[in-house]
Amino acid sequence: MTIDNRVQVVLIDDDPHLRQALSQTLDLAGLKILPLAEAKGLAAQLERDWPGVVVSDIRMPGMDGLELLTELHAQDPELPVLLITGHGDVPLAVQAMRAGAYDFLEKPFASDALLDSVRRALALRRLVLDNRSLRLALSDRNELSARLVGHSPSMLRLREQIGALAATRADVLILGETGAGKEVVARALHDLSGRRNGPFVAINAGALAESVVESELFGHEPGAFTGAQKRRIGKFEFANGGTLFLDEIESMSLDVQVKLLRLLQERVVERLGGNQLIPLDIRIIAATKEDLRQAADQGRFRADLYYRLNVAPLRIPPLRERGEDALMLFQHFADEASARHGLPPHELQPGQRALLLRHTWPGNVRELQNAAERFALGLELALDNSTSEGDAGNSVEVVSGGLSEQVENFEKTLIAAELARSHSSVRSVAEALGIPRKTLHDKLRKHGLSFSDSGASAHPDDLD
Repeated sequence: MTIDNRVQVVLIDDDPHLRQALSQTLDLAGLKILPLAEAKGLAAQLERDWPGVVVSDIRMPGMDGLELLTELHAQDPELPVLLITGHGDVPLAVQAMRAGAYDFLEKPFASDALLDSVRRALALRRLVLDNRSLRLALSDRNELSARLVGHSPSMLRLREQIGALAATRADVLILGETGAGKEVVARALHDLSGRRNGPFVAINAGALAESVVESELFGHEPGAFTGAQKRRIGKFEFANGGTLFLDEIESMSLDVQVKLLRLLQERVVERLGGNQLIPLDIRIIAATKEDLRQAADQGRFRADLYYRLNVAPLRIPPLRERGEDALMLFQHFADEASARHGLPPHELQPGQRALLLRHTWPGNVRELQNAAERFALGLELALDNSTSEGDAGNSVEVVSGGLSEQVENFEKTLIAAELARSHSSVRSVAEALGIPRKTLHDKLRKHGLSFSDSGASAHPDDLD
């Protein structure tokens, strides 16, 4: 038999009067309690990811508090255990703290001291389990989801589309903002295809000077132009048998677009200064951050090339549309950076999680990866408050004012972030925040927040 996950505090004390008094204190604070007279067998009843904390007396018949601490931490070293001590047991309690106890309370202690310690321990437990859940999700995914991290509906759909297109011969047009991961998607299409053993050639058309773009893409023969002293194999020819990824295709000149259209239609390439048509077995993956249809209407992009490319479009959702994917991605990149630098991983604190969730990420995944790198190095988690083109109205709120105003804003942010999570009832939100349900309703009214907007349901028994 296991202890219900709705239990927030297991209270163990062999003194029935003290056990009853402490139980009443915790119960009146809105916490769900399981009082026990002995510690023996408790560890076997707790699952490793049980979301509560343990409060135990040290001196008890049978198994004492220190033995319980050792047994519980053998199962889960991150489970918060609070110990209650008599006056003469303080050195013993110090020993327990060194062994990993979360806190100890010396008798007699005030009720507020117990409640404060329990609430802090519950907040820590939620944080540990949230980060543990993120890491579990990151480790339990297939090859494609290992590259394209996230559980949002838009990312699930993108992975499905990539899986369906990878095995085909179709050319693909990837649509996405700067930093959204267009090359990651292109590489996934290549590596999951039958061309995986062929070359993957990536070229950024926007980074090529106009004077060399044709030579880079199509190659040239000796004497094709001044300075062309020997034959050069172009990128398309070099990618023969594999995949060529052409990023920022919107920056190509109209003349180069004509040659690209011919290559796509006929699958041949002709080097500059040459007369030989070289057949190609190649897949073209193009990418753009612009609306090519609009560019075609404005005469900046060939309409026939647009329609030729737009057979199999893939849209990468910007990070601001992906909800809690930002947390999973951040943890993924932070863990990678910690391992790379030989540093212990850092845990995200609640305020940092709220900051990540409300940021609009104008630089998308690239910006998030840089922020995670800084975080792994122990630097301040400072995010750029500017927005990219098209993000007007979605900028990050900058908290200002005095201390009380900043505290109010921070509280509102935490509650709003918790409401955005997939909770089933008001009770689950209140428990996640570690506050009574009535207090949650008061704060919702105070901050002008609507629980109904979260998609959860307010059951009648939640409204006491």
